[in-house]
Amino acid sequence: MLRIANALETQLRGAMQRAFPEAWAEAGEAGLDPQLAPASKPEFGDFQANAALPLAKPLKQAPREIATAIVDQLHTDAAFTELCLEPQIAGPGFINLTIRPERLAAEVAFRLGDERLGVPPVKDAAPVVVDFSSPNIAKEMHVGHLRSTIIGDSLARVLEFRGYPVLRLNHVGDWGTQFGMLITHLKQVAPEALDTADAIDLGDLVAFYREAKKRFDDDEAFQITSREEVVKLQSGDPLSLKAWGLLCDQSRREFQKIYDRLDIRLRERGESFYNPLLQGVIEGLKHSGLLVTDDGAECVFLEGVIGKDGKPLPVIVQKSDGGFNYATTDLAAIRYRFAVAPEGDAARRVIYVTDSGQANHFAGVFQVAERAGWIPDGARLEHVPFGLVQGEDGKKLKTRAGDTVRLRDLLDEAVERAEADLRSRLHEEGRSEPDDFIQHVAGTVGLAAVKYADLSQNRITNYQFSFDRMLALQGNTAPYLLYALVRIAGIARKGGDLDVAADQLQFSEPQEWALVRELLKFDAVIAEVEEELLPNRLCSYLFELSQVFNRFYDQVPVLKADAAVLPSRLALCRLTADTLKAGLGLLGIATLERM
Repeated sequence: MLRIANALETQLRGAMQRAFPEAWAEAGEAGLDPQLAPASKPEFGDFQANAALPLAKPLKQAPREIATAIVDQLHTDAAFTELCLEPQIAGPGFINLTIRPERLAAEVAFRLGDERLGVPPVKDAAPVVVDFSSPNIAKEMHVGHLRSTIIGDSLARVLEFRGYPVLRLNHVGDWGTQFGMLITHLKQVAPEALDTADAIDLGDLVAFYREAKKRFDDDEAFQITSREEVVKLQSGDPLSLKAWGLLCDQSRREFQKIYDRLDIRLRERGESFYNPLLQGVIEGLKHSGLLVTDDGAECVFLEGVIGKDGKPLPVIVQKSDGGFNYATTDLAAIRYRFAVAPEGDAARRVIYVTDSGQANHFAGVFQVAERAGWIPDGARLEHVPFGLVQGEDGKKLKTRAGDTVRLRDLLDEAVERAEADLRSRLHEEGRSEPDDFIQHVAGTVGLAAVKYADLSQNRITNYQFSFDRMLALQGNTAPYLLYALVRIAGIARKGGDLDVAADQLQFSEPQEWALVRELLKFDAVIAEVEEELLPNRLCSYLFELSQVFNRFYDQVPVLKADAAVLPSRLALCRLTADTLKAGLGLLGIATLERM
């Protein structure tokens, strides 16, 4: 009910200005805040204005007197009396506001004809960068990449829906020492991989990478050769670049199979993209007076961050051997993303979706970028941290052999379990369905279950991964929501889609009004996710909406309703289906007509 809330906000501010002109003038340009919020309980109406309590001390009046003065002024506003029923003053001075039924019905009618379901597009939206997924070349995507990939995708979808130009960036690890040691190792054990595409598969490449890492850690001579190989690569040696390109292409194709399966769109821009910009970072930090040479390394010492020795912690941007690191690359990326086109992306909001273990790294890098003056006024630089995926024992999710779970294997198992559950249910119901139907439903439900189980958790916390819980038809799960949509689709097939004008909508039952009010929360929930970057808020809303709908359908006749009210109830069903489908789409979850 954003439009209604905005109208109420304006009306309340006008009433407060008229009631307390001196206090309004003293408050400056912003005026007095009516502290409008959704009502805490349905019996209190739709909204509450809570300004009277904090105004009591500066106005030297009792809160109820202040509330009464505001309400008296609201009565003089014709727009307010058309919007709300009689305001009620409750407790020490809360003003409870209930929207007129005809205005709620008009809002339902508006959303029935609006493909955006009442969510207003942002005007003059500046570009937003969402940096997510970010696997490493020569490594397979594992369960640890799941959260960044689907959280980042969902946030990008919400921002795009609001109307922002979103640049979805995949900051893959495709540069640095790891390539020096891998190329050095492959020259000795599988040289064909360095000049022939797909000479070895990615699984073997991952094994070779592990071997190279062990040799790098244990063998000083191998370390030296590997670093020499990095220098060749960075200086543009043709053979090194060809080997690097083959390795990147092979990994990229494997990553894309996962992205296609999960319906993820990304633009790859790896660490190598920023390599030409790293020296500029050093020069820029020198120019701003932030760079300090410490034990041969170039650093920026952080403000307000103290190490165990009681001294400020440094962010190292150039190592004593002249090499660069992750911090240098991330600073180059920040600088480029905020820079005005064509020198950069001209973004005004940059969002990083990574695990919470990188919080300190980003806090340091963000501080350096801000002190260097690389973040424009009014721009936002945000880290979106998330916790670990754990097994049901509360420990980090691993295979029985103790290895990290490959993302491909996890998705395969989800679909296999969804298919087994579906076949069992069809057998119990005595239904026979063709195999392509079973495969489609199982694939949709399995992947939806994995995505929703993750997104429905507060991303900041760890969560325990359970196939049984996420595939359940009851509770806050994807199958429950998909089944609610299937149920509504069945109603629509039987009842038809009857057009109904705004003035023909008739709602009289409490369950109808409860559903109306829940449906009208959608725009505010989307705005909340856009601001707070918490997809679980959208999941909670969709679950609550499906529960409110089920109570409505169980207690109010729809298909057997009288002809006078049938169109109105079918309209509620249709708007519920549209809202659930839109919400699930913003989570990256496909829907079904039957299951």
